[in-house]
Order: sequence, then structure tokens, then C-alpha cells
Amino acid sequence: MGRGKIEIKRIENTTTRQVTFSKRRNGLLKKTNELSVLCDAQIGLIVFSNTGKLFRYFSHPYRMDQIIEKYQRSTGTRITPHGHSHHQEDLLTEMAMLRHQNLSLEMGIQRYLGEGIACLQYEELTQLEDEVQSSVARVRTGTKQAQKQRTRIPTLTPN
Repeated sequence: MGRGKIEIKRIENTTTRQVTFSKRRNGLLKKTNELSVLCDAQIGLIVFSNTGKLFRYFSHPYRMDQIIEKYQRSTGTRITPHGHSHHQEDLLTEMAMLRHQNLSLEMGIQRYLGEGIACLQYEELTQLEDEVQSSVARVRTGTKQAQKQRTRIPTLTPN
């Protein structure tokens, strides 16, 4: 007595669907293993159930990443995790921005130290002079406040 043909359509009963998935998955894994052993084939199989559970098989002694890499070389395609390439682009953009910011800060430090002033234009020199005068004024204000606080605090003298 042979098996009858069944209509290939989604099984509506969830329990029956899960049982069928489990049996067919096991059968698929068994056939995959047999094909790998009998024919010395390199096989990588990835299956996700409808609940998101991962089932995988890869031919011994290979690893899944080796099989995927071979697939990519054969087809000339590149498989990247979702959002990975966008993340990489974002990181490169951020890195360029940070390099620019670092360069600006280094130039600012050099200006305050008086290095590289000879190559500055008149407008840049006047701006630098204003910044230095502003910094000097802040330092003087801080010094005066510190002196005022020191005079307010009575010093203890031994009797």
C-alpha cells in the first residue's frame, strides 16, 4: 500500500502543523545527512520554524560560515546581516566627522600655543586675538573671585 498524494497547502490546525513540521524537518535533516555522507557533498541547511526557532545542518568537517563563503564566491554575491552595511556606513561617516573634529581641536590648540600663526589670514588673527582676550578676562575674573573668597575666610591663629 503506497502513500497517497496530499495537497500542498498551509495546514490550518496549529498542533497538526507543528507535528508535521517536526516530522518533515527530521526527514529533511536525515536526507541532507545521507546526501552529504553518500556523495561527499558540502551542504548547509538553515530552517526557521513559524515560531522563529532555528534548525541548521552543515556537512562535517565544514562550518556554516565556510559553506556560506563558498556560496558567495560561486555566485558573486555578498550576504550581510540585515542593517550591517548601513551600520558600517554610519560608522564610517561618524569616523570621518570625528577626524574632522579632532583636526579642528588640534588646530585650535596650536593657535592658543602660538604655533602656525604665520599662515593665518588677518580675519583669523583678529578672531584669535579676541578669543585670547576673552580667555584672559575669564582668568582675571576667576582670580579676583578666588582672592575675595580667601579674604572672607578668617585664618586661625594660635593663642
